[in-house]
Amino acid sequence: MKRNLLLLFFLFSGNLFAQNPDQAALENLADKNWQHGLSLLTELVSIPNDAAYPEQIKPNIDWCKAQFASRSFEIQELETGGIPLLLVEKKSTGASQTLLFYVHVDGQAVDRSKWDQDDPYTPVLKEMSTSGEWKTIPMERLTNEYDADWRIFARSTSDDKGPLAMFLTAWDALSEEGISPDFNVKLILDFEEEQGSPLLPVAVKTHREKLRADQMIIIDGPRHISNEPTLTYGARGIADMTLTTYGPVVPQHSGHFGNYAPNPALLLAQLLASMKDPDGRVVIPGFYDGITLSEEEKAILAAVPDDEDAIRDRLQIARIDQVGSYYQENIQYPSLNIRGMSSAWVGKETRTIVPATALAEIDIRLVPESDPNRLFQLIETHIENQGFTILDHEPSKEERMKYPKIAQLNKSISYVAFRTSMDSDAAALLRAAMQRAFGKQPVQIRISGGSVPISPFVEALNIPAITVPTVNADNNQHSPNENIRLGNYKDGIITMMAILTQK
Repeated sequence: MKRNLLLLFFLFSGNLFAQNPDQAALENLADKNWQHGLSLLTELVSIPNDAAYPEQIKPNIDWCKAQFASRSFEIQELETGGIPLLLVEKKSTGASQTLLFYVHVDGQAVDRSKWDQDDPYTPVLKEMSTSGEWKTIPMERLTNEYDADWRIFARSTSDDKGPLAMFLTAWDALSEEGISPDFNVKLILDFEEEQGSPLLPVAVKTHREKLRADQMIIIDGPRHISNEPTLTYGARGIADMTLTTYGPVVPQHSGHFGNYAPNPALLLAQLLASMKDPDGRVVIPGFYDGITLSEEEKAILAAVPDDEDAIRDRLQIARIDQVGSYYQENIQYPSLNIRGMSSAWVGKETRTIVPATALAEIDIRLVPESDPNRLFQLIETHIENQGFTILDHEPSKEERMKYPKIAQLNKSISYVAFRTSMDSDAAALLRAAMQRAFGKQPVQIRISGGSVPISPFVEALNIPAITVPTVNADNNQHSPNENIRLGNYKDGIITMMAILTQK
C-alpha cells in the first residue's frame, strides 16, 4: 500500500513539475523546437504585409487562420467596416481566468532601394564582420549551427511577426509535452496597427463581449536597451495635427515680391518656434498640467538601467530636451513633435520664389493625465494668440483678403495612453513567469515612449494591460534592414512558454 502511495506521489509530483517547467526545462524545450520556430518565422515574414495595400493583408489573414485552426483554436473574424480583426480562442477545462494576447501582423511600408538585400520579404541570415558590417551568410547554416548574435533580416521580423511566431512555437513545444495553460487563452490579431488601427476603437466596443478577459498581454516592441528581460506597464497614446500657413495664392518671383508678399514658411517657422523654449519644453500654458511624480515613482524610473551617455552616443547628440532630467522622466510627459515640414522646393529643384504654402505635420504623444482634446484646445488658443485665424479648410479668396494670418488646422486622435499598476495581480503573474524563465527579475518600465492601440481594450473591457517586449532594441523597426537577433528569438519562445505555464 505504501509503495503504491509513493508511486502515485512521484507520478503526481512529476506531472506538477511538467506543468510548471523550470528555467532548464524551458531552455531544453526551446532548443528542441528551434528548427520548427525558425521555419514558422521565415514562412510568415515571407508574406508581404503593408496594410496600405489591403490585397497584401488577405494572405496574412489566411495564414493565421490556417495556423490556429491546425491547433484547434476557435476562430472568429470581427468585422470593423474594413480590414477585420481576427480573434482566436482556446478554452482550458476548469479555467477561471482568461488572458487576452494582442499582436499585430501588418508591417511598415518598404523602400526596396534602401535595403541591403534584394527583397525585404525574403529573409536573409547575417553575421557581423570584423569590420562592423552585416555580412550575408547561407540560411542553411541554421540547420546545424547557432550563434545568438546572428540575425535574420526581413520586414516585420521584429515588428511584429517575430513575436507571433514565438507564441506559436511556444504553444507547439508545450503541446508536444502534454502541457496546457491553467487559463483560457485568447489572441486578438490586428492587421492595421501600422496604419494607426483607425477602425479598432469602435470594433472593440462593438465586440466587447467576445473579447472579455481578465488580463491583456501585448507581445510587441523591443526589450530595454540593455537587452535584459523587460516588462512595460503602459504606453503613450498618439494624436496628430496638420498645420498649413498661407502666402500668395500661387508661388511668386522672389525678386518681384520678396519683401512684399508674406512668406508662409517664415510664418510657420515663427509659429512653431513660439510653442517651445530653447530647452525643448512646451511653453503653451497648461500643456503639462496634472503630471506629478511622487518619490516612489521617481525611484521606479531611476531603477531602469539606462545608460544616458550611451543613449546620447547612439543618437549622436550633445544635449537633450529638458522636459525631464533624464530619458525615463522625459517620457512621462506629453510631447509636441514636428515630424515633418514642407514648403516649395529644395535641393536641385530650388526656385527663387515666395512659396504659396508651408505645411507641418505634428504628433502629440499622450500620457494618461493628458486629455488630447484639452491639449488641442490649448494649442488652438496659442495659435490664435499669435494672430492667426484658424480654418479647417482651404481659405477662399474672401478669407485670404480678410485675414492677415491664416492657419489651416486638421487634427485627429488615434488612441489615448494607458498605464497599469506595478502592484497589480497581472504584474505579479508576469514577474513570476520572467523570474522562472531567466532566474532574475525583469527591467520594469512605467510607461513606454511609443504607442500601441491598447487603450480601447483597457477602457472597454476594464482590464489591466502589460507589454511583454522580446526583440532586440536595435532591430531597425519601421526602417530599412529590419532584423531580429537569434538570441532574442529564442528568449522570446522561452518567455511565451513561461507565461503560458505560470500558475
